[in-house]
Amino acid sequence: MALCVGAKTPAHAIKPITFICYHDITMQISDIITPERIATQVPVASKKRALETLSELFVTRSPDTLDAHDIFNSLIARERLGTTAIDHGVAIPHGRLKNSTETIGAFVQLADGIDCDAFDHQSVNLMFALLVPEDSTEEHLQLLARLAEMFSDNELREKLRAAANSQSLYDSLIDWDRNH
Repeated sequence: MALCVGAKTPAHAIKPITFICYHDITMQISDIITPERIATQVPVASKKRALETLSELFVTRSPDTLDAHDIFNSLIARERLGTTAIDHGVAIPHGRLKNSTETIGAFVQLADGIDCDAFDHQSVNLMFALLVPEDSTEEHLQLLARLAEMFSDNELREKLRAAANSQSLYDSLIDWDRNH
């Protein structure tokens, strides 16, 4: 959040605004996610269990070098710094991994919404998790900005909530990324 203040802005007119900006992003969503790392109608009752499920999804569908415990610890450590819920029923949990050289993502459509301490107090039922190498900086921030932009699209969120299978979810994510 930033304050928008001009040289002649009266104090009573200062309002907090939220903005997202990103530079030229060379990495596409299709570079970091596959249909195998997407799950539909996942039955979880808590944020902790959702993060565990995402951690397991990363491991079962990714290189052998990944460890679910390490992934979970990275995601939960970031979550302890503050919620990764971005409103409208969406969260983007993310973390850094030691000894990792690639950025990867996983997506879950939850069967029911869970409390993720969102600022709009809405339950979260869409989660896109992002794992980046420990030394990743600019790319990490650009991807988070791109994902925030993506999930600010109401039409996309509704498509994702209505999708019946992993391939439909994948296609919706990739189509949005290609067209925007």
